Amino acid sequence: MKWYRQSTIATVKITHESTKRSRSSKSPPAKRVMAGNGDVQWCFSQVKGTLDDDVTEADIISCVEFNHDGELLATGDKGGRVVIFQRDPISKAALPKRGEYNVYSTFQSHEPEFDYLKSLEIEEKINKIRWLKRKNPAHFLLSTNDKTIKLWKVSERDKKVEGYNTRLENGSMIDPNTVSSLRVPIIKPMELMVEASPRRIFANAHTYHINSISVNSDQETYLSADDLRINLWHLEITDQSFNIVDIKPTNMEELTEVITAAEFHPVECNLFVYSSSKGTIRLCDMRSAALCDRHSKLFEEPEDPTNRSFFSEIISSISDVKLSNNGRYMISRDYLSVKVWDLHMETKPIETYPVHEYLRTKLCSLYENDCIFDKFECCWNGNDTAIMTGSYNNFFRMFDRTTKREVTLEASRDIAKPKTVLKPRKVCTGGKRKKDEISVDCLDFNKKILHTAWHPSENIIAVAATNNLFLFQDKF
Repeated sequence: MKWYRQSTIATVKITHESTKRSRSSKSPPAKRVMAGNGDVQWCFSQVKGTLDDDVTEADIISCVEFNHDGELLATGDKGGRVVIFQRDPISKAALPKRGEYNVYSTFQSHEPEFDYLKSLEIEEKINKIRWLKRKNPAHFLLSTNDKTIKLWKVSERDKKVEGYNTRLENGSMIDPNTVSSLRVPIIKPMELMVEASPRRIFANAHTYHINSISVNSDQETYLSADDLRINLWHLEITDQSFNIVDIKPTNMEELTEVITAAEFHPVECNLFVYSSSKGTIRLCDMRSAALCDRHSKLFEEPEDPTNRSFFSEIISSISDVKLSNNGRYMISRDYLSVKVWDLHMETKPIETYPVHEYLRTKLCSLYENDCIFDKFECCWNGNDTAIMTGSYNNFFRMFDRTTKREVTLEASRDIAKPKTVLKPRKVCTGGKRKKDEISVDCLDFNKKILHTAWHPSENIIAVAATNNLFLFQDKF
């Protein structure tokens, strides 16, 4: 068995995809973050999943998430499965430390369903995974597909009880009247067993496809967002949620934007942000009103008239938004760039990093092959000094906010050898191509890095490339 299997509402106004079908760490943060420019050199650590060219749709990874201490790494795929990896204790104790992970648990989170009232197939694909902070020996995580959110408990069992008085070893009961003597059951060690069990199922609250879930800093509530609404849930209550944002117009013909991502503030439990297909981010305060239709702050960058084109509205749509671990900043990812916003300044981003500006001249062909609608995610490192996001040709980009250095690296099977140092890649847009450069016309748009994750306190990164999960770390 393989390890992996991996919304504009039926009008162009919701998301093309529908039509086509908080973290903070107490560990010492990683200080050196960049590669290839004299700081950190990133090297290959592991790759998970088969390296065959024949990829099954269900094996494609659809989300990646480290837990709060980085000891566990969860992935979801299009086949509805969740695979959890655990940090290898030997590699962690080694000097220098190595970031190696082994399979810890695999379970089927969601199954394909069919809505008979709407004649609609509901995919099993895992859209998001979010970990809860650990409070006891068990781990808890939320996973969601398009319609249903589940709370999973992942626990270990390495002991068993033997010698019951009224039960046989196979579990069948004994007639108490036949028991002639009493004995004290004993606890014996057994082979470690990791169990995943669904503790809560939150369903029937979203009309449109869920694109985001985010656990509140109070660890008691969480939000879920679809194209037009955001709901607030309590983790103990499955049959009731509160609608906190509703942008659905009375007349759907007047629909102009949709919600693309939402996230709670990592410190302030009353604050959350959500982004839209119009390129705006709204910060809302749940103390101001029960229904947060009126935002507290609106973050929007005025459009540069010189770059105005037919595709301007599409490429300005924000595909992901992430608040920094300290809660002061946030990053937003649109099609061509990553922007850093200061929550104290709404007028414009304080930093803008082009991801693949060389594609601006290719927007027409990217529109024709639907790549222009790809939803790239972005993430912070542990101390908010660096940003990572994906691109095409299995390239991913890293930006150092302190030194302003940036680098393009590749998640390729060619470098799938231990300790192999990743060489910076460069894209040639015209003229004479250098030996180590790749022409923009040679990029493979079927190979794309949509999902990435950064260890909360170390320089270990996870990069999802189709059905493979690549793990990289700073050179050891």
